[in-house]
Amino acid sequence: MPGPRRDRPAVLLLLGALLAADLYFHLWPRARRELAAGAPGCPCRRRRLLPAPAASSSAPLRSRSSSALRRLFAHPLYRAAGPRGPAEPLLGAREALRYYRRKAARWNRRHKLYREELNLTSPSAPLPLRPEASWLQFHLGISRDGLYPRSSPTVNQLLQDMQDLTMISADYSQDEKALLGACDCSQIVKPSGVHLKLVLRFQDFGKAMFKPMRQKRDEETPEDFFYFVDFQRHNAEIAAFHLDRILDFRRVPPTVGRLINVTKEILEVTKNEILQSVFFVSPASNVCFFAKCPYMCKTEYAVCGNPHLLEGSLSAFLPSLNLAPRLSIPNPWIRSYSFDGKEEWEVNPLYCDTVREIYPYSNGNRLLNIVDMAIFDFLIGNMDRHHYEMFTKFGDDGFLLHLDNARGFGRHSHDETSILAPLSQCCIIKRTTLLRLQLLAEPEYRLSDVMRESLLQDRLAPVLTEPHLLALDRRLQLILKAVGKCIDTYGEAKVVANDAAQPEAPASDRAKPTT
Repeated sequence: MPGPRRDRPAVLLLLGALLAADLYFHLWPRARRELAAGAPGCPCRRRRLLPAPAASSSAPLRSRSSSALRRLFAHPLYRAAGPRGPAEPLLGAREALRYYRRKAARWNRRHKLYREELNLTSPSAPLPLRPEASWLQFHLGISRDGLYPRSSPTVNQLLQDMQDLTMISADYSQDEKALLGACDCSQIVKPSGVHLKLVLRFQDFGKAMFKPMRQKRDEETPEDFFYFVDFQRHNAEIAAFHLDRILDFRRVPPTVGRLINVTKEILEVTKNEILQSVFFVSPASNVCFFAKCPYMCKTEYAVCGNPHLLEGSLSAFLPSLNLAPRLSIPNPWIRSYSFDGKEEWEVNPLYCDTVREIYPYSNGNRLLNIVDMAIFDFLIGNMDRHHYEMFTKFGDDGFLLHLDNARGFGRHSHDETSILAPLSQCCIIKRTTLLRLQLLAEPEYRLSDVMRESLLQDRLAPVLTEPHLLALDRRLQLILKAVGKCIDTYGEAKVVANDAAQPEAPASDRAKPTT
């Protein structure tokens, strides 16, 4: 039978092609991954500063299309228990509820008197304080470990409430009230909108700091601007919260974006006559307002709705200072706020040796927390960290609050490596911080990818432009390179600090609240 013999070469060619395809598309990629893992001495393997923690063996197989953010938060590094067992809370629930009930009753009385003065006859029932309110649960959830627990449903609810709840009052912040009529114009280089922020109160008595949009997302800070006159960007506040949560610091208050109706949600609910007086209608028929201060009392420095709606960030308030006192402490790596001056750390590469001799930087975790803060600021490009705050209850080893991040994300095309001075000069970093940074440098958990996904949850998305997201990956590599250089110089044992156990400061040296 000649037919089958003539078809035999074609069949063999087909089988060979199938075998080659199987080798190329299945077996060879698997072999390449095995070789990439390699032996420890393989010269072609990228060096790791520390071994990566093993993923949970019970974790299900994940597809490429699954959520990178969900995979990150499911990683063992983000599920490790705290070193001290149950976290010490900042507030006592009974004391906090008693205090906030008094504050709510006082607000209701003042609101009633205000309506009587205006001869408003429409009924207005007193607003009750609900113990289950998300802002109150957020305050009660603050502990020694951070501003909120991992995977906190309270934070998600708080973000939702700040986006949806009705405003019942608006006022200047304490900073603006202190500045009214008392601005020292000689200290101001350029009116930059620094003091244009408001305190908004919601119908559940929660409060948030509102910072309006001052700069479009695709605009970069001009390179000739000094950092102390840069704009404050609302989207930087939002992105800083998401980055802080991804790094597992949990030291930035929950922040969300919202479109505010400046007429209905600010002008019509404020009782502050000065704030009412700075509203006007622009030639383009947009409702605008500005800060009432001698160097800001100009319409060209106002912010405007379109015609009423204005983008802004809302950052949840921390507990009252009467309940939870905080210290404001100068940053040892503070910058010179002048045109030509330089601080000692900018000219002395051994400056950290001096810092290490001063308590509380001489022992405990304070210096490690300063390095954490510097890493965070470098990633967002924030050069304006002149002070930091911490709760006095947790003593000198308490975590640092990463507040006021609106001057971040100004220039995606420039990496200001001087922000990393605490890391590069002290050559010390927490082991957990380093492990998470290494994890975020892996393709499966790439920092720009998880940030992009996290920011999509905000209603003002896209919060950051793509160049800013890609700059995070580039800066992360610079951080790991700086740590690697320190390890090559001093050895891993001296550079990487095991922060599993955090010592308590002596009672005589504990932080005390001061005026």
